[in-house]
Amino acid sequence: MKHLHSSSCRLLALGFAVLASSLQAEIKLSKVFTPHMVLQREMAVPVYGTASPGEKVTVKFRTQTKTVEADKDGKWLVKLEALKPGGPDELIIGDKKIEDVLVGDVWVGSGQSNMDMITVSYVGNDPVLAEAVKGTYPQLRFMRKEASAVWEQATPESNLKFSALLFSFGVPLQKELGIPVGLMVGAVGGTPSGYWLSEEMYREDAACAEAVKKFVPTYKYDELVAKYAVDKAKYDEELAAWKPLAEAAKKEGKPVPQGPRAPQTVGKAGEAGGGKIGQLFEAFIRPYVGYGIKGVLWDQGESRTNIVGVPQYEVMGALIKGWRKAWGQGDFPFLYVQKPSGGGCAWDYSAPMMSKGDKFVPLPKTIPVGPASDYSHPYFATFMQYPKTYMVTSSDLGSGTHPVNKSGYGERAANVAKAVAYGGKAEFCGPIYASHSIEGDKVSLKFTHVGKGLTFKNGDQLQGFLIAGADKKFVWADAVIEGENVIVSSKEVSKPEAVRYAWSQQFAWANLFNQDGLPATPFRTDAW
Repeated sequence: MKHLHSSSCRLLALGFAVLASSLQAEIKLSKVFTPHMVLQREMAVPVYGTASPGEKVTVKFRTQTKTVEADKDGKWLVKLEALKPGGPDELIIGDKKIEDVLVGDVWVGSGQSNMDMITVSYVGNDPVLAEAVKGTYPQLRFMRKEASAVWEQATPESNLKFSALLFSFGVPLQKELGIPVGLMVGAVGGTPSGYWLSEEMYREDAACAEAVKKFVPTYKYDELVAKYAVDKAKYDEELAAWKPLAEAAKKEGKPVPQGPRAPQTVGKAGEAGGGKIGQLFEAFIRPYVGYGIKGVLWDQGESRTNIVGVPQYEVMGALIKGWRKAWGQGDFPFLYVQKPSGGGCAWDYSAPMMSKGDKFVPLPKTIPVGPASDYSHPYFATFMQYPKTYMVTSSDLGSGTHPVNKSGYGERAANVAKAVAYGGKAEFCGPIYASHSIEGDKVSLKFTHVGKGLTFKNGDQLQGFLIAGADKKFVWADAVIEGENVIVSSKEVSKPEAVRYAWSQQFAWANLFNQDGLPATPFRTDAW
């Protein structure tokens, strides 16, 4: 009996040991580590996950073997030494084997609908994209935003499910580089920038705090809350009256009458006007944070910030700085698409990239109304004041909230990436106003990004400039190019004080370019 009891105890102890061993051996990986993945080349490559506290985790890739111990919270991280592009290879993490792993460059695409919902299935009006999606690209890989997403090979089937803009960016970039390219998307249509940075990033940003401080004295919060209460009561009454009408229409098979629109809630200064600051960052970007990347391509702006009293410039500054800090890779390139989309004429309408550009037209007889102050080309150009942040010029690529020319937008973004992230020498941006001086009845305008030199395209003269004196009455100006400057004047304005260029939401009549074929960004010298 003692012998049997001793044997039973040993068997029981062995069973517990095996069970403990199996529990301890459970290594979990981030969602970004799946077959067909792309690891970032030429950097210390992070590989990470969770395990039992204190458990040793071994990572093997190519000739490298790294072992690390999980910390008290079960988190572990190893960094592979810089890798040369190529593959496929096998990544081994503990007892898990991840096959078909490439090494190249990884780009994250984020923003709203033009990065997200306009997938490459929307190809009807874009023949270049329609042809491109038919291809198989062995060295191009995708990761979509869904929680269940895994890395996918670029095939005709997967191409049709991916972001049209990011796909159109990746195809020419991969072809030019000749190495693998991985594309990770995290974007949601109709979303403000305030959802795409974390709460911590926003709260710690001094510029955002200063914007709120300046805004508070001007914000009539109590009045707006009182008005909301009245509007909400009226809405509730209208809704109660509408519901039986809607139900009756459904029963009778008739069209349901349109219901009342709920009033917009009132947010406090510095807080979200609806939803929660950071909610989409946590859902769609946080899972990517820490994974080795080359840079970011951003397409958002139509929905502003949704943080009461804080403009897009400050929020985007906090977002760019915050993302870079979270990734811990320094100032990686941050590319963003100019907003609003289109509006201007193009350099070469025969080129597929520019074929959807607005057609050049004569100057309008009446002075056009200017664009919205917080949603205009010059406003977005200022983002380039942040380190290693670059605008993808879009005014010549076709208009619309959802421009159809995704292949053109993607190719232009790839051209910018090649120039700013890969040591290219080509100019990536059109002329941007830098400064001006007034001499007598003339204003001399100086620009950056003149490239090979300033010129005009379309029409028989340079046009699109407005000039005004102290009376703030703008008239069309005469304009000539002198070296890297533009000189503007008008017989109607003897003492000029301000100049504007392409100052309208649509400005196909403005034709200043650099000789690299890129259009000038609209601007104003005044703050009237």
